[in-house]
Amino acid sequence: MAKLPQLRHWIVLPLVFAALIVGAGLALRTPALTAADLAVDVELGHDRWAPLTGIALFLDVVFSPAGGMAMIAGLCLILLVVCRSPINAVATGVVAVAGWVSSELFKVLVARQRPDPSGLFDPLSSERGTDSFPSGHTALAVALAIAVFLLARGTRWQWPTLLASAGVAVAVALSRVYLGVHYATDVASSFVTPLTGQRSSRVFGTPTGSRLWRASQS
Repeated sequence: MAKLPQLRHWIVLPLVFAALIVGAGLALRTPALTAADLAVDVELGHDRWAPLTGIALFLDVVFSPAGGMAMIAGLCLILLVVCRSPINAVATGVVAVAGWVSSELFKVLVARQRPDPSGLFDPLSSERGTDSFPSGHTALAVALAIAVFLLARGTRWQWPTLLASAGVAVAVALSRVYLGVHYATDVASSFVTPLTGQRSSRVFGTPTGSRLWRASQS
């Protein structure tokens, strides 16, 4: 009979990790740290380059919520229909969604204001709100990178996949700061926030869930 992972591994550790992330996010809301963060956005606004602007705006659309749902659904569909691997399709979908959605919880708990467009030299977007920390676009890219890497792990494509997906995630992170819609610390945190949700996704509440996770690791 399959056994669930120990309680301390799939509940306690993610909760401790989440508490540390929330604490860091709340600390970043202080005026001094926010001013230091904003200085990075302002400096980037002085050095716009048309090709980079085009890439940043392209990534803004591709890794939007609608784009993210389309990519995850498409990947799962390929695994299900083309690769005929329903277990990997389910496991990959859960890993990607858990990592991505967890960032939305941190946005609510931290409620950090986005960079004020009026304080930027050349804002390319007028996004406002208290959902700056962490970056959802970057968290999506990181969550997908982890999910795709798990699929390729143990094959000859393992390291090329890791390098390519990590490169995309870094590009998305830089684009968010370049556009002036996030602080640098927002996107940096987005490389760790998906791990909390994905760690918890190791258990779906049943022995079958445990087997699904192990299948995604193989």
